[in-house]
Amino acid sequence: MLFSSSALNQRWRMMDLAAMVRRFSNAVVLLEAVRTAVSYMHKYLSHRAVLSFTGTDRASFLQGLVTNDVQALTDSTAVWSALLTPQGRWLSEFFLYDAPDRILMDCPANHADMLVKRLSRFRLRADVQIEKTGLHIVTGTENSPMPESAVTNAPDPRCDDAGWRAIVTESGTSGETPAEFLERRLTLGLPDVMDFESEQTLALEADMDLLHGVSWKKGCYMGQELTARTHYRGLVKRRLLPVVLSDGVFPDEGGVIVSGEREVGDIRSRSGNRALAMLRRDAWSAPELTCNGQPLSVVWPVWFPEEMRS
Repeated sequence: MLFSSSALNQRWRMMDLAAMVRRFSNAVVLLEAVRTAVSYMHKYLSHRAVLSFTGTDRASFLQGLVTNDVQALTDSTAVWSALLTPQGRWLSEFFLYDAPDRILMDCPANHADMLVKRLSRFRLRADVQIEKTGLHIVTGTENSPMPESAVTNAPDPRCDDAGWRAIVTESGTSGETPAEFLERRLTLGLPDVMDFESEQTLALEADMDLLHGVSWKKGCYMGQELTARTHYRGLVKRRLLPVVLSDGVFPDEGGVIVSGEREVGDIRSRSGNRALAMLRRDAWSAPELTCNGQPLSVVWPVWFPEEMRS
């Protein structure tokens, strides 16, 4: 039987994984070995997918639906944006790239079918076609090499030190593992799909206004009225903020933040003693915050304006 080079590489990696299983008898050490092997095999973000938008009306079609300015796209930049409900509640977030003859959308993999279905309802007579692709998302720091199979790439537009994102035809050894990307974005305070609640979270609660995910100069889009009113009236009562435990680690699931005897927030993404939390504004300066009885503190990211930290 003949194998392609990629199939052979996959087969050898599985053999390496089997060797690790035979070598380690301790369950904890074995789990770490498996995680290491899987991270090596997959250096792309498996929880992200790529949609393709073609047709002469693709840019104007998206411009009237999403929170950011699609007209600002160039072949060397990306735009972070979101699709909201008419009531201004979050449905999905994504990065948009201007590729030759199409716009590519880096979106949550579990939202891909939903986005195709919902967005297709608004096509009417517009010349736009929406399709799922088999492309992958790879991320990396500013100093890491770009994958050779990149179809397009751009700096992550949310903040300094956010690195780059690339859309690739196949995974390789360049870029970060999902675990490395998680650690870096928690340090920077950058949200991902698991930090939002569908049809509940406001774009501004997820810091999309501070991370260049909302345009205040473009025309109308779905959910624009509530988003603008929340912004101009200063009605944001909670936000996603990076937090750290002084001792211990966050639980694998759940986690409530308490000030005194009052619940003031909940844990979203987490790794070790770092996490993102949706925290009530009136608790940002609370002297004692805890999670599961462990002291917790807010770590203000550099992109969060100092005048808003109280």
